[in-house]
This record gives sequence, C-alpha cells and structure tokens, in this order.
Amino acid sequence: MDTVQVTTAEELSAVLKNAAPDTRIMLAAGEYRCKAEITARGVSLIGNSPEDTKIVWGDYAKKLDESGTEYNTFRTYTAAVLAPNVTFKNLTVENDARSPETKGQEVALTICADKFRAENCRFISTQDTLFCGPLPTDLIVRYYGFLKDSLRAGGNMFQVFENCFIAGNVDFIFGCGSVLFDKCEIRSVYDVRGHGYAAAPAHGYEKKVGFVFNECRFTCEEGVEDGSVYLARPWRDHGKCSFIDCEYGRHISVKGFDSWNDSGRDKTARFSEYGDIPEGRVPWSRRLTEEEKESLLKMFR
Repeated sequence: MDTVQVTTAEELSAVLKNAAPDTRIMLAAGEYRCKAEITARGVSLIGNSPEDTKIVWGDYAKKLDESGTEYNTFRTYTAAVLAPNVTFKNLTVENDARSPETKGQEVALTICADKFRAENCRFISTQDTLFCGPLPTDLIVRYYGFLKDSLRAGGNMFQVFENCFIAGNVDFIFGCGSVLFDKCEIRSVYDVRGHGYAAAPAHGYEKKVGFVFNECRFTCEEGVEDGSVYLARPWRDHGKCSFIDCEYGRHISVKGFDSWNDSGRDKTARFSEYGDIPEGRVPWSRRLTEEEKESLLKMFR
C-alpha cells in the first residue's frame, strides 16, 4: 500500500485525482479548502484529528453553475466517495454554506459506493449533511445526463460510521444505503424554520437493512426548541430506520417520527426502536424484537 503525505488543499486535490487503488493519504493538521472526490477503490483518508484536520467547501443547491443551472442537492458535496472499500479516519468534512432556508440543501459528504467506513470523524452542515447512497431508483432515471454516472450508481451499498459526529438540521442523514451508525453523536443545529428531521430514508421495499442507529446519542445545540426534531421521516415509500438503545435529548419529539406531510408514507414506512422508548410514539412505528435487533447488527459484522 502506497502512503502519501499531504499538507495543502492543492496537494490533496492532485493526489486524489491520480491516486492508485489502496493508497493511504495522510493529512497534516490544517484546513483543506477544496471539493474532494475519491474515485480509486481502497483509498484511506487519514487526518491528525477531527478537531484540527478539516476538508471544507461551500456549495449549495440554489447556486448557479457556469451555464446558469442550479447545482441541485447532489452536486453540492464537499467530499464524494465514488469507489468501494474507502476509509476515512480522524478528520472533519464540512459544508460551510449555511442558511439553507434561502440557499437550499448543502451536502458535506456523499457516498455512492459499497464498503465505506468512517471512524472518529465529523460531518458538519445544515440541511442534507450526509448522503448515504445509492439514490432512489426514480432519481437515478431522472438525473441521467445531469449527474455523472458514478453519482447515479445503483445496487446494495453497505457503509459504517463508528464513533462519529454528524451535525445538521433537516433530513441531514438521507439516502438508500444500508448503513450502521455505531456509537455516534447525532447533533441537531439551530434552524430558523423551527423544526428538524435527523434522518430521511428512501429505501425501496427490497432493501431489508436500512439505516441502523446503534447506541447513538441524539443531542442539540442551544436554541433548538424542546420537542422540535423528529428522528426520521420517509423520503420515499418503504424508507427504513432502526434505533437501538439510543439516547434522546430534550429536542426529540415524543412522537418520534413524521409521515412527510400528506404523503401517506406512514402506511409504508418501516421505522422501529429497541430499548428504552419514550411514551407517545406514533402508532405506525414498532418495537424491534431481540432477534430482529441481532439480525440487523449481524449484517455489519
């Protein structure tokens, strides 16, 4: 495995553009202001610590490109993982556009690949912080010719976030991936619109795993109102989320989940919990059995 040391954003961009498979990229402490794409399989991106090693960019959905076309959510990422077996460690990926109520969605990290792993990392933005691909099938079709093919890849994609910090306000963990969030802090940041949603799953019915939050802490910053944030709402029919032995802060609504306006997706959403579940949950969520919990976690071992 080749190891490359980088100290500037320009060096990082050049190394990623030409990286061979299984390259280990070591980032010195500092801010790397660039739009980073990982396109070689097996690449490891390793920082000094998430506090002092940051990849930062500021694209947003309503920004216009050189042709006058809006960026759209799926081109706003600060970093994109577009190859399998990629690992991130000890770093922060941030989209610092801010003000999503006027600028639209602002993705920090996009993953459209299998076997991604993040350890001791921070992913920070506002609306749509973390996209865990693939896209819903209808968007794979809709964005033909608009998004590059690697962003429209389909299939089963497994991803793991361990001891990570993920911050945002609306739908800030979204997509169709089979994803384990293990012992992570899921932090809601203030939104002038006054409400928030942590997860927005869009898994097709054939996807049996969905988003799995295991022993995660749901926290909030000052200014987020009590009961103003839902754990999840279904971005598409059959969206699937499971919450296992999680801790919920004062900001999480006792209802737990939202049906996405008048979409009727409460009839198909697959939302469930295990452990100490507060009273008052919506009737269309359910409690996982011990066997179901173990079956979900086993998928990532």
